[in-house]
Amino acid sequence: MAQDDHSGTDVVAADSSHEADVYTRSPGTAVVAQDAFDNPGFEPHRPRVTDEDPKREKRAQRTVYSLFYLSILGSVWAIAAYMLFPIESNDVGMVRLNNMFIGLGATLALLGIGFGAIHWGKSLMTSAESVDIRHPIGGAEPTKAGAVHVMREADEESGFSRRTVIRNSLIGALLVFPLPAVVLFRGFAPQDQLPVELLSHTMWAKGTRLTLDPSGVPIKAADVTIGSAFHVIPEGLAELEHGRLEEKAKAAVLLMRLEPSELNQAPDRESWSYDGIVAYSKICTHVGCPVALYEQHTHHLLCPCHQSQFDVANHCEVIFGPAKRPLPQLPIAVDEEGYLVAQSDFTEPVGPSFWERS
Repeated sequence: MAQDDHSGTDVVAADSSHEADVYTRSPGTAVVAQDAFDNPGFEPHRPRVTDEDPKREKRAQRTVYSLFYLSILGSVWAIAAYMLFPIESNDVGMVRLNNMFIGLGATLALLGIGFGAIHWGKSLMTSAESVDIRHPIGGAEPTKAGAVHVMREADEESGFSRRTVIRNSLIGALLVFPLPAVVLFRGFAPQDQLPVELLSHTMWAKGTRLTLDPSGVPIKAADVTIGSAFHVIPEGLAELEHGRLEEKAKAAVLLMRLEPSELNQAPDRESWSYDGIVAYSKICTHVGCPVALYEQHTHHLLCPCHQSQFDVANHCEVIFGPAKRPLPQLPIAVDEEGYLVAQSDFTEPVGPSFWERS
């Protein structure tokens, strides 16, 4: 007879009489407690009022599908509020009304589904407690048949197939709920132009000077020293009255200078740089975050949001992280006054990779 140092429970070494019990324990168990308690089982089942009163059951059913219909109304109202309270005028009051009424609609849509599902489960689904035996993972035919049996039992207990009004109202609420998001996201782009086409072009054009962000001061090639990095915007961006942020989100550039011998340039891109000075889009090709960290010794660019890394010496190829393609390169040159200028726009879409799949 021995005693556990931690709990004081009397334990004995496992013998053949406990062989079956040993196999049910975790590997390495070498002792069996003598004073283990018996499984008390479940408490007596207590029926709900909806189990005993058909009128209460009908009332609960009406409450559930009414909540689902309320969710549908909330989703429709969110779409209507987006149209009834536009914010195109940049009026702060209209912005507040737009946010408030759209938020109320989305709240009703979410709460209607959530409360309806909870009330359905609490008041109408089978409430009898049971034990679900955990079986070894496998795909044998008996296992598959058991899974089908469980699904049928769940359908019978929940009444999903039997309570058609509740089922149909839930399906309707789930179908209508995403519509406000579709309308809102589509409204982020101009209604009379294709978003993909807009994202395929920026303010950069032949002869556009590279200027410092945010001052707009032009940059001379002589000002860019080896190891330095400049945040760059196209000339004229700072003077835009409308759409400045949208244009900057596409045209932002990082300018760096390396030793020309350290640049591994493809033959068709040798003319895109000037004396070791290269320019690449600042917009990460993962989800559009700003790539703002430059390590001059390794020539690596880091996106601080999701840790994608790009190798500036090798056309900003992805060397780590979730980004799937290199940063687009801006072809640059020097004008007669020594200022850095763009040779053209980017030759590929900037930003997240899904845009270039169009």
